[in-house]
Amino acid sequence: MIERDTSTKILEAARRCLLADGYAALSTRRVADDAGVPLSQIHYHFGSKEELILSLLRKENDRLLGRQAELFALEIPLWKRWEQACDYFDEDIASGYVRVLHEMTAAGWSSETLGKEMRQIWDGWGSLLLGVAKESDRQGMSLGGLTPEEVVALVSASFVGAEAMILLGHESDRVPLRPALRKVGDLIRIAEEEAAHAS
Repeated sequence: MIERDTSTKILEAARRCLLADGYAALSTRRVADDAGVPLSQIHYHFGSKEELILSLLRKENDRLLGRQAELFALEIPLWKRWEQACDYFDEDIASGYVRVLHEMTAAGWSSETLGKEMRQIWDGWGSLLLGVAKESDRQGMSLGGLTPEEVVALVSASFVGAEAMILLGHESDRVPLRPALRKVGDLIRIAEEEAAHAS
């Protein structure tokens, strides 16, 4: 029980420090000080700075993937699920999760180990979305000639790009990222209504 409490304290401290300093400037000594534990405890529980942050990200990512899977399993129109997904998008940016995700993705550009981990995380989200896209395709929703895989690629790129621009502070009336994403829900509603009339 003590070990689990210590690792949890370390993860919580790592999250705070990562949000404050970013991955490149993150110091395991600062994390240890913030958690109120000896530096040796970080190495004992996690081995390295890289593994510490990956553990943090895996834990949070698993929770959010589960939340999203529950949403997409609901028997409500897809456009309503899209609206809720946009609400989650706002929550995840505010919580700092998106910042951590992008920090680690950027670190993965120069680290094969991190890159492999981050590809697995992104693949988890892609697989979830692909199930939704295939379901919509089976229900006769027009995907504009795009395959479900192509829809997922475009949806993923839209959200990831919007996240990156928001994190950079590049969101304004001239760059209405969140309103634009929400309006995609209107297009989905129209496509669902057309599919229902056609069946």
